[in-house]
Amino acid sequence: MRTRRPLLALTLLWSGLLVWPGLAGAMVPEIPEMATVAADETEAASSLRIPTGPYDGQIVPSQRAEGAIRRLVWQAPLDGRSTLQVIDPLKAELIAGGYRIAFQCAAAGCGGFDFRFATDTLPEPAMHVDLGDFRFLAAEKARPDATDHVTLMVSRSEERAFVQVTQVGRPDPAPAVQSTKSPGDSLRIETADGRSASAQDEPALADRLARDGHAVLAGIDFATAAATLGTGPFSALEALADYLRAHPDSKVVLVGHTDTQGGLAGNIALSKKRAEAVRDHLVTKLGIPAAQVAAEGVGFLAPLSSNATDRGRTENRRVEAVLDTSQ
Repeated sequence: MRTRRPLLALTLLWSGLLVWPGLAGAMVPEIPEMATVAADETEAASSLRIPTGPYDGQIVPSQRAEGAIRRLVWQAPLDGRSTLQVIDPLKAELIAGGYRIAFQCAAAGCGGFDFRFATDTLPEPAMHVDLGDFRFLAAEKARPDATDHVTLMVSRSEERAFVQVTQVGRPDPAPAVQSTKSPGDSLRIETADGRSASAQDEPALADRLARDGHAVLAGIDFATAAATLGTGPFSALEALADYLRAHPDSKVVLVGHTDTQGGLAGNIALSKKRAEAVRDHLVTKLGIPAAQVAAEGVGFLAPLSSNATDRGRTENRRVEAVLDTSQ
């Protein structure tokens, strides 16, 4: 049975390797500071087929691995990087940690569609795989009593990098992880909206609107001082569109937010432009009636995180959907 742990259980060590509680000696590549965790699942004891070669026209050759399984997905701004540039430093960290690269491939060289859907990969919106641009890597580390396995699936959208790290290893009898670093050297990881639960633990967007009256539209990123929306796909906007189609009498106000770079008046104008960009996508691309969607901006007056860090500023540059229940 899979369980989803609070993301605060993850500790990012500045040594460059992440120690996973519950897996003895398990170490996986560092989560970048600018990344947000999209999914975190564990299975106490299970098995997994790990690819050992590309799709051969009939099957994807694989080996069976057994033990505790951890699946972690994180997303980060792409910043012009290729998938090769994303996976290379992660590969280097595994090698430095004593792992042997057993198999690696890229997109068509893996077998494209057939390989991707024969590989253990978490679904959208947490993990996005572009069939024309993804990379896979399987690594292993022999121990006296078992072999630890780590796989990486790396892909991208127009603006974001997606990384799934899957680890199979011997369960750790001691759940606590001891670090050689001081407490100040660790960083707790939370989701982009500041909550300490995985994306799968979050209610669906429609449920959040019904429960809270508002919801952050995840996966919509803006660079500092920019109001241009990428080409998508944007699963949060598709979910919002589905909600509005199912509730034709409902209206939402899209509220743009910024970081604190620049003055208040300029940021209020910028945040409204961001909300208008999202509104335009809903109306022109997804066919939502214009009367159902309004756009406003509040600048940096309602931050989710501290604007003192790059990561906090990235989280604060967002658009939220707010139900309009006024008469």
